[in-house]
Amino acid sequence: MKLRLGIIGHGDVWKTRHAPSLRVLHDRFDVRAVFSTVAKLAENMAGEFQADAIEGYRSLVTRCDIDAVIVLQRTWLGWLPMLAACEAGKAVYWAGDLDLDIHRDQQMRKSIEESGVSFMVEFPRRFAPATLRLKELIATRLGKPKMIFCHRRMFEHEAACQSPHVDPVRRELIELTDWCHYVVGRPADGVTSIQHQTACRDDREKTTTDYRCLSLAFNATDDSPAVTAQLSCGSYIPDTWKEAIGFRSPAGMHICCENGIAFVDLPSGLVWFDEAGRNMETLDTEMPVGQQLLSHFHRSVTSLLRNSSDLDDAFAAAKILAAADESEANRQWVTL
Repeated sequence: MKLRLGIIGHGDVWKTRHAPSLRVLHDRFDVRAVFSTVAKLAENMAGEFQADAIEGYRSLVTRCDIDAVIVLQRTWLGWLPMLAACEAGKAVYWAGDLDLDIHRDQQMRKSIEESGVSFMVEFPRRFAPATLRLKELIATRLGKPKMIFCHRRMFEHEAACQSPHVDPVRRELIELTDWCHYVVGRPADGVTSIQHQTACRDDREKTTTDYRCLSLAFNATDDSPAVTAQLSCGSYIPDTWKEAIGFRSPAGMHICCENGIAFVDLPSGLVWFDEAGRNMETLDTEMPVGQQLLSHFHRSVTSLLRNSSDLDDAFAAAKILAAADESEANRQWVTL
């Protein structure tokens, strides 16, 4: 079955992830209409797929030739385009940021659940070839996780002072939290957080977070040991220090399991060790992340089983960040 798509917004990775994947998966998707708050962007995107550039998001989601909607970013319109799509009974692929307000956005969550539509959140780290292979190794060779270390070193321009509604470091930590939850297989039970802030160059009254670290605890269960995870993200090396930026870059994830350890560099780098020694996986030939994500979305829409867990997982990650904020404010460990 070919899904007829409407595209809303213009995300940072449209040209590198979504557009190429939609072209490869042309047998599963047909882009029919595009809407963006910037009209010129909508025209350019529509031209790539011989689609219609639409002036309003409601006009797009109510079209009879649209089966599903891909929302690439959360603009000043907030959740309105997504809610309109749910009201129109159209499946939604949400590729915007995951910085949800666990209290204010509960009504949005309820509306999506009551609409009955298939709703998928884009979790690119979950669908990276290295992550999928790591999950296989945990089940077969490495055993259950015990300790996890995740670090994301951002470039200075990525974490530059932006709109007060956008915090790049916070956004990265939410995605790292979900990645950790996915690998462990359950949400964390407690968190503590610290951060370092620096005044913005163009406005000394504003600050930007150039480093933040979260420590997560996963309690032991009947069939799994307790897990300790440390997640950190920051931009503490100036862009002009080009040699320093690439020096000894830490692995995206370093995971210690019952029977071995593994080092993951997304999207396809994986080295793991057990009693037999070092093992290097060659994953460059696996399906790219964008195609994995959209293929999963196609299956979730065309199958008889409605996907509803993604929204719960997104709120679980946001709940951790809310607890981390409380931890910093009170300088104490927060139990979830």
